[in-house]
Amino acid sequence: MRQFLVVGHDVPTEPSFSLDDIAGGAGRLDVLCRCVNSAFFLSHDLRGDVQVHLVLRDEYTVSFDGADLRRLNPDERSTAALIRGALEEKGEAIGHQPVETSPGVSLYRMGFSATFDRVARDATVVQLHEDGDPLVDAEPPEDPLFVLSDHNDFADAEGELLDEKADRRVRVGPKRLHADHTITVAHNFLDTEGYRRC
Repeated sequence: MRQFLVVGHDVPTEPSFSLDDIAGGAGRLDVLCRCVNSAFFLSHDLRGDVQVHLVLRDEYTVSFDGADLRRLNPDERSTAALIRGALEEKGEAIGHQPVETSPGVSLYRMGFSATFDRVARDATVVQLHEDGDPLVDAEPPEDPLFVLSDHNDFADAEGELLDEKADRRVRVGPKRLHADHTITVAHNFLDTEGYRRC
């Protein structure tokens, strides 16, 4: 299983945002939507062995499970609609019990720390960060959980938790990449067994 935990610091937690302005009025929700699409889409297929967890303002988490995922289309607007639909059901999420809002999409009333604890239990935690060790020098991890931030740096508490609990801290290359491009590189690294085969 491959997992990606993406922190969205500015995304609204009320579902009143417009799908026509996800790059502005929705707190750069477009970044998170591109992360979801990069994590799941292959040419004419979806990756079934992937989960994506989007932490919204340290209050809610929208999780996507490729094994059950339906209605995901390769455009940001429809992905944003799934996230907005999840937020419309947030009243149904009781404590840490999720509500499934669409096949393969669930909303949890959990922030970063609780979500991290939930998804990191049996995973190799890899923080994707521009100051990490080069990915090309790393061994492909077993059951990786890649943790990355949106267009903002990790908040202090998030960084401290990762400093304490991440198994590895890596960068995917010498240049700073968008979060969604970083996910694509991480997938390619795993698909090629650490760039050892085509």
